[in-house]
Parts: sequence; C-alpha cells; structure tokens
Amino acid sequence: MFLRTLALPLLVLAATPALAQVQEPSPPADTGGDFAIVGAGAGILPDYEGSDDYRWSPVPAAIGRVSGFNFQLIGNRLSVDLIPDGGGTGLDFQAGPIGVVNFNRSSTKSIDDPRVKALGELDTSIELGGYVGVGKTGVITSDYDRLSVSLSYRTDVSGVSDAGILTPSVSYMTPLSRKALVTLFASAERAENGQMDAYFGVTPGQSLASGLAAYNPDGGWKSWTLGLGTAVSLTGDLTHGLQLVGGATYRKLTGDAADSPIVRDAGDSNQWMGVVGLAFSF
Repeated sequence: MFLRTLALPLLVLAATPALAQVQEPSPPADTGGDFAIVGAGAGILPDYEGSDDYRWSPVPAAIGRVSGFNFQLIGNRLSVDLIPDGGGTGLDFQAGPIGVVNFNRSSTKSIDDPRVKALGELDTSIELGGYVGVGKTGVITSDYDRLSVSLSYRTDVSGVSDAGILTPSVSYMTPLSRKALVTLFASAERAENGQMDAYFGVTPGQSLASGLAAYNPDGGWKSWTLGLGTAVSLTGDLTHGLQLVGGATYRKLTGDAADSPIVRDAGDSNQWMGVVGLAFSF
C-alpha cells in the first residue's frame, strides 16, 4: 500500500500521451495510441503502517496503453482498465481488476521498535479486487489537464485477514508545459474488521510478549491521504525521453487504527512519505 502512494509522480505520467499533441498554435486531439512508461525511484516510508521510524525502499513502476487498454504496475499494485480508451477530451470510464501484494509487517528485520518486533511477523498478504472510475480530460487549465475519480475494493485471499478495504480516490493533473506537470491526489481507506484485527489488533499473548496493551479494533475508516507529485523532462519531453519525478504524501490514520497501541504508543498516526526517481517514456 505504501509503494503505490509513493509512486504517485510516476503514476501521473500515464496522462502524458495527451501532451504529445500540445503544439502551438492549434493542438490536435489525442489519437489514443499505444505508449509505455517505465520508472524506478527511492522512497522513504514508515517501517510499518503507523510507525514513527522510517526506512528507504525501491519503488518500481510500469504504465502503458495497449490496443486501448490501460495498465498500471505501481510498486506492489497491478491494475488493468478493461474499458478501451480512445483518447481525446471528454469522459473516460474505467473498470477492471486490481491486485496488491501487502508486505506490511511481513518482516521484523525492517522494524526498529522492539515492542512491535515482539508482536511477530505477519504473512505477506495477496489482496484481489476491482475498481470503477471516470476521468475527464480538459477541465480547468487547458485541453490537457485531467480530473479522475475512482472507487476500488480489494480483499485478502491468502488467509492473513480474510477481509477487505474500500478506497475512494480523486486526482487532478495539469501540464505546465511539454516538459513539466504537477498532480494532486486524495484518497481514504475503509477497512473491514479482519483487516483492522490483523494490522492494528494486539492479542493477550502478544501483549505479554511486547508490553503493549491488548486491543481489539473494529472496522471503519482507517486513514485519509493527500499527495503532491511532479515530473520534469531531462531529455525530449514528457511523451518520450527521460524524466525526473518526485513527490510527497501525508497520511493520517484515524478511528480504531489511530487508537491502536501499535500506533498510539509505539508509533504515530501522522505518516509522511516521499519519493524521487527516474522514468522513461516511449
């Protein structure tokens, strides 16, 4: 979940095929052709969700369009839009599958706090689901800015939590020129009981081992996130060549997640994340 958030500036480059048409004085429309963007960065993120200790992690990404179908591999998340996108301005409806590999607390080697270490490792979770959304190109600043709204749901299928997460999100991207763009992003997460128990609960046995109070959280709204990303061309422009990408996000844990001893006593409900990297468009 962290890597997807950190990869925000790589994700916004998915909107850049429209920029290929930005020419003065009369830009033609996006033809909806195939494209691909690959990138990698270094991100700083909490040791676990709710930690106040931070570590560096690689952030890979691959985004593209093949025969009108968009795909995104962002860190630990893969999604495919099964509704063909013809390009151009107007509405773009989206729907398709998503898959997430959740590494949260799957290794105690990356956790500094001895109390959270003593809780033990969780298995890596495989979470599968789907999403629906709608995007509009040509909204405020030009024919090439883009506003998107989506709703996704995924559930653990590997026996770690046997529960799901609902995620509404909204993003806005605007090009500053053929060589630079910025994006804003907001999302929230509503977790079911099993998800909260797995990642924020403390059993009596874990309480004895760690010194943290026993805790049995309920499902509900778990967090909200705000993000800012940017991309600047180093060669060519945003539609082809090498780009420098960077971004930062702030996540606020809420409800029973924020009240968990794992967060309240051993960590912090305020979560900061950042990334810098390179991407190549072709």
